[in-house]
Amino acid sequence: MPRPHTTMRKIRDVLRLRLSDQLSLRQVSLSLAIPHTTVADYVRRARDAGITSWPLPEELSDDDALEA
Repeated sequence: MPRPHTTMRKIRDVLRLRLSDQLSLRQVSLSLAIPHTTVADYVRRARDAGITSWPLPEELSDDDALEA
């Protein structure tokens, strides 16, 4: 079954909590009420895209750029 679409706002929140606040994957999961495996997937995809710090670079302020 496909997972429900997550808003870009929630993905930004995952990255903020993980990269800036340095919460564990499970703490981020509990905070945002999403599965910890989903949090891990978003963090892995961000790392693979070269996103390793918060705040996000200016060129990623647009939702389309972050989604890509």
